[in-house]
Amino acid sequence: MSSHDKHASAVQSTASTGGLPAALAQHEASVTTDEGRKGLLFNLERGELLYLNKRYADSIDALTTADVKVKEWEETAKTNPSKLLGTVGAALISERLKVYEGQDYEKVFLTTRLAVNRLTLGDLQGARVDIKRTHEREAVIAEFRSKETAKAEEEAKSKGATTSGQSLNGYPVETLNDPEVLSLKNGYQNALSHYLSGWVYEVLNESGLAAPGYRKAIELRPGSPMLEEGLRGLDQRTSFTHKLRQRKTDVLFLVEAGDAPARVSQAFTLPVPVGTSVRAVSISYPVIRPSTDPILGAVQAGGQQLSLDRVVDLNVMARRVLKDEMPGMIFRNFTRAVAKGVMQNELEKRAGMFGALVGMVASAATEQADDRMWRMLPGRIYVARGYMEPGEHMVTIDGRSIGTPIKVDGQYALVPLRLYGNQVVVGQVSQFGQLPAVAQPVAQSAAPAPEAKPQAPAATSKVSAPAKPAPAKKAPTLPELKGSQPAPASKGGL
Repeated sequence: MSSHDKHASAVQSTASTGGLPAALAQHEASVTTDEGRKGLLFNLERGELLYLNKRYADSIDALTTADVKVKEWEETAKTNPSKLLGTVGAALISERLKVYEGQDYEKVFLTTRLAVNRLTLGDLQGARVDIKRTHEREAVIAEFRSKETAKAEEEAKSKGATTSGQSLNGYPVETLNDPEVLSLKNGYQNALSHYLSGWVYEVLNESGLAAPGYRKAIELRPGSPMLEEGLRGLDQRTSFTHKLRQRKTDVLFLVEAGDAPARVSQAFTLPVPVGTSVRAVSISYPVIRPSTDPILGAVQAGGQQLSLDRVVDLNVMARRVLKDEMPGMIFRNFTRAVAKGVMQNELEKRAGMFGALVGMVASAATEQADDRMWRMLPGRIYVARGYMEPGEHMVTIDGRSIGTPIKVDGQYALVPLRLYGNQVVVGQVSQFGQLPAVAQPVAQSAAPAPEAKPQAPAATSKVSAPAKPAPAKKAPTLPELKGSQPAPASKGGL
């Protein structure tokens, strides 16, 4: 029944005042049992804090432990969904007593974060495996959620529940029905996961697999110039001619900012018919307030300005998940309210007003909405992409310097950055492939022949007349030797 929101807020406060290592230590100290240290939410938060501390291998270990729990959920959802659907009964006392399965977008982002960790360590093949599992996980989630809503609806309707707006009197429905929330296709797929999929396949020179990733990213975030360029320029970027002539590094900036949203429990009073009377029962729903963080605009590096494209907004995604959950949550809450109304009625019959009062207090004490979420995630994720000269560059985001230069090289580079409170976490830059060696122009590489020193004539008995010099061949003209690329050989050779 403890509040995860309070714990997460305390850890974030420590990160701001005492630094990220202190925040990690505080989180790790919050769980002392072996079973607790294997928990899904504990390892999600720990994995993200390790990532922020640049302990990428340790982050992979923690997230892999969390992934074991999600894999168990996936397997059950595919082979025995009725077992998961049966957990609806666990919410008869409180939503917080249900086993935490993770928000759907968290399950998807888990494999994405694993992929980013592996890319940071230069493990392209490992990242390839993670992004493939991302697509498979999305399909499992879509199928299971449709079954879950139908099951909750069937159970609640048998007890007389409806989905009328009266059940949500006083709830800030505008937070769930704003245009950004409604524009999302669903609450678990995100454009970053699919764009990153396209990018990884492109780096691996598998353009046939890269195209669907870029295409899906555009579908999830339509109207984005950068996402559209990812698909439109794919054939040109992966062509043999381009790679032969490439002289600059193709740099992908991954800029994360802010914090994931919080679910806050808010109490509502629900009238419940019990026998011939109506009982007022306290029911709680989670509320997610819209983010007020400013939107980032551009990253400046290498003498150029690249637009930052907001490809993920976890505040909007979390509200979309909550909107999709709300019908099932209403049904579960109504079922729980009926049970609590019956309990209050029985206590009043047995102990009069004192019994009714005890029932109301017990109902209110256990009625707390589930506020568990992966809170250490960023609130928004942006991407920018452009060609830069190999070497060190100073980087600023909307005029704010990150404080330390980054070094890029190779055909492709990934630059992870996180704006965390008043600090900027500069992740480890990874590079893939090599730029072709630059051949020197012929005019520069061919050293002029040294002047011949006059030789004394050899002593002979007869002085010979000097031989006629052979006619000189026509020299190539200067324009043929200019430019940074080697000049093509002439028909006669140089």
